[in-house]
Amino acid sequence: MKVKELATAAGVNPDTVRFYTREGLLKPTRNPDNNYQHFDAEDLRRLRFARKARQLGFSLVEVRQILDQADDHHSPCPMVRDVFQQRLADVEREIEELQQLRKRMQAALGAWQDMPDGTPDGRTICRLIEHWDDNTPAQHVEE
Repeated sequence: MKVKELATAAGVNPDTVRFYTREGLLKPTRNPDNNYQHFDAEDLRRLRFARKARQLGFSLVEVRQILDQADDHHSPCPMVRDVFQQRLADVEREIEELQQLRKRMQAALGAWQDMPDGTPDGRTICRLIEHWDDNTPAQHVEE
């Protein structure tokens, strides 16, 4: 298969095929007559695998490690489970942080409804931001 044919078979665009080839995840052969890259069924399998792994949140480095272990005839499944468990914990933490941000944003929008617009006067820049939480208990906000 040529780049376009592999891309069509995998449901990706040709740039994706070229990217994974440059990254070494696909290993096409070269046609000696025209120097075109030729991909086989194994490249299609690897491309589909990489796409699924990326959809599950695995990084390109992790996908490469998984494929390397498989190429060495070692099961990458234990590593996949470990990475995935850690990634899930990270995602859950990020969701919690985003939920807290959402609450702060909702509170700010509510407070801003009754606040007048102000012009910077040397003491303030934007009253909305500077005074949005004046009537709420102190909150720890990370910068």
